[in-house]
Amino acid sequence: MTMALQQLAAPDSVLRYEVVNEHTALLTLNRPEARNAVSAELAHLMEKVVSATEVDQRVRAVVLSSSHPDVFCAGADLKEVHAGRGDQLFTEKNGFAGLVYAQRSKPWIAAVNGKALAGGCELVLACDMVVASARAEFGLPEVLRGLVAAAGGMYRLPRVLPPNIAMEMIATALPLGGERAYALGMVNRLVDSHRVLEEALLLADQIAENAPLAVRESLKVARTAFAQDESNLRSITREARSTVAASNDFKEGPLAFIEKRKPCWTGT
Repeated sequence: MTMALQQLAAPDSVLRYEVVNEHTALLTLNRPEARNAVSAELAHLMEKVVSATEVDQRVRAVVLSSSHPDVFCAGADLKEVHAGRGDQLFTEKNGFAGLVYAQRSKPWIAAVNGKALAGGCELVLACDMVVASARAEFGLPEVLRGLVAAAGGMYRLPRVLPPNIAMEMIATALPLGGERAYALGMVNRLVDSHRVLEEALLLADQIAENAPLAVRESLKVARTAFAQDESNLRSITREARSTVAASNDFKEGPLAFIEKRKPCWTGT
């Protein structure tokens, strides 16, 4: 772990980082006094962590959680916005909170056990999967304040929900509860509130059981499904298959099956 990441292990860091269960990076938003609102410090630390998880060969999945018992993230820190520092909540490379536009190859899981509103909801939408409880609330209340959800929320929400439901949420600013979000497909797994982080880590473990390169290449294709036509998707799929076919894991998977043993993935 680099010196920068060692500092993120400190209890008072606004973003805590640790590798758990050998292959999962656990990130914890840790500004409970501000309802985990995104500050400039948090945004720039997040960008560093995103880069670190990408190059760390141990990490096969990332879980994003909260230290607040009732709030995942309340969005942008409006005190910083009011003070004229709103631009500092965006990094040049990754956008809002140092995450929403990040180019990532590894799966990210949001563990939501409370309110994920405005930019907080956009952080969730930037992740690939969501584990939540019935206590969770997802919403884009920007129009209440004469603002717009400018960190991906306005176009990502209609991708994970029926478009008319997303339109209603955007136009009314009313939140969506965890149970309905699960019923509509926005949430992957709905569990009791005390099990949200546990279940998110379990999901990460289940991902880590698979060949990491194959997972990354498969997700690369899946993430482009809404942005590419059929012809381009076939081409991207062929590229993914070629990359995986040239790997050691491509040989290890069938061999482990034949030898009736657990595969030993290297990610290469």
